[in-house]
Formats: sequence, C-alpha cells, structure tokens
Amino acid sequence: MAVNTYDPKWSEHYTVNAYGLRDPMISWGLSCEGTTRWSEIELPDPFDIWGQAADHGLVYGAAFACGPIQSRTIVGIARADREFLDMEIEKVFGLILALHEISEPPTELTLAQVQALRCIADGDRHAAAAAKLGISESAFKARLISARTRLMARTTSEAIQRAKEYRLL
Repeated sequence: MAVNTYDPKWSEHYTVNAYGLRDPMISWGLSCEGTTRWSEIELPDPFDIWGQAADHGLVYGAAFACGPIQSRTIVGIARADREFLDMEIEKVFGLILALHEISEPPTELTLAQVQALRCIADGDRHAAAAAKLGISESAFKARLISARTRLMARTTSEAIQRAKEYRLL
C-alpha cells in the first residue's frame, strides 16, 4: 500500500523520474528500523533527490521504518521551515507503529472463512455454498463478513483477491 500526501508537483516529478528505488530515505528504511532526520542519513544521493525535494519546499525531513522486511512500513515527512523536534518525531512514530500494526496482513484465516471464500471463488452462489458446507445461508454470510473484516476488504471479491495475494487461499 502506498499513500502520498506531498505536493502533487513534487509527487509527479518524483514518479516521472522513478526516484522510488533511488531515494536515500527509502534505502535507509529498507536497511534500518526506527527514526532519523534526513540530515542524519549518510547515504549517497547521486540523483540529488533531496536537493530537488528542497526546491519543492521539502527542506527538512524525517524518516521512519518499522516491521519485518517482507512488510516494512517506510514513512517520510517533510517541512520547509525547520528540523522536526524529537517530541514531534516520537509522536509521529507512535502513530506509524499503530497504523503499521492495524494494516499488517493477516497470517491466517479460520477454516470456516477459507471454506466460504473458496466456495464463492469457485463460483457458488450463497445458497449453494451454504448447502455444500451444511450450514444456513445466514451462517454462510456471517463467515463471508468475518473474512472481509479480517482482510479489511469492502467486498467479497476484494477479500478473495487479498486472501490469494496473502497466500491464505
């Protein structure tokens, strides 16, 4: 998942130039966990990404990284007027840790949730799937709802897609 709230002009410039894999902040976030100010990151910046960011008003920044490498959360914040204070960095990091925790993909579904999603993925309608599983249609729907909730999906189709992406189906 990627969320970008930087100035659209900077975001477009960053994307057009494919800076994501060249960004020292991202490199730092892939190799470290915790917090740092951009000014403390001692990695090469051969594309002068930070210089270009400064030209867009992103002069002072902080980087945050948490979680296992297979689902790492990397966040950057920036401002034009001053370095971030330690207490500001700590507060932001607390929010990032909480968001990382709630957005972490589930590592398992219940057998009932898997069975319900498989039935729909195989093309069964609710009534047929409920009969196949030997449960009421309302119980079947409850299983789908719980699977959607666990996978943070709005629809059953989205839940099936996410379950496959997470290798739970």
